[in-house]
Amino acid sequence: MIATNVAALLTADRHSLPAPRLLGADLGGRTAGVPASVETTVPGSSAWPARLGVDRLRAAGAAIARIHRIPLAPSGHLPVRTRPIAVDDFARERRLGNMPTTPLLQRADALIHGLRATPGPTVFVHGDVWPGNMTWSGSDCRALIDWKTAGVGSPGVDLGELRKQVALANGEDAPRYVLEGWERSSGTRAADVAYWDAVAALNTPTECDPTAHTSRRDKFLRAALARL
Repeated sequence: MIATNVAALLTADRHSLPAPRLLGADLGGRTAGVPASVETTVPGSSAWPARLGVDRLRAAGAAIARIHRIPLAPSGHLPVRTRPIAVDDFARERRLGNMPTTPLLQRADALIHGLRATPGPTVFVHGDVWPGNMTWSGSDCRALIDWKTAGVGSPGVDLGELRKQVALANGEDAPRYVLEGWERSSGTRAADVAYWDAVAALNTPTECDPTAHTSRRDKFLRAALARL
């Protein structure tokens, strides 16, 4: 994950994306004793108000659209990502009986497991887009941070995750403004939105923390399934 973060920051720097800049890396642990990297701090705050204006939601969508403008082939430390937060696979854990499940999650997983997103060129993806990984100054997104699960894939990997996250944090109307911001910035319609929303919703624990987010996750997931 440290090597992925380093590769992602180097890619972000090459393309002048809003991200910290890498100051140094010791992936072999020769100096630090463990794999390590050092990066710049980023001004701004990652606090995400409970009552959020439409402008910030649209700006969040636009911020990830900038990343998705970068076509990128997979590489050793930036592999293909087929879901957000690739180190977790909660849907698989439920399938294997390692986690409890619910009828909704079972139905959604069976449906999504049999589908595939529309094929297309791979682009740079952050992999873990949520409000805590975005720093802000007013309505200006200064940077995305924490690139440890970055890679390449469909823009939906990030878009679905961010839409899910704002649905949990800010309610069912919030995701549409993220989508508006993404589409305005990218100049194109997002593909397979319902599919990627469902993928993001499935990659959550059966019971969310806080527990109030469980019902919001389920509502978001039902809305995605209704559009498939």
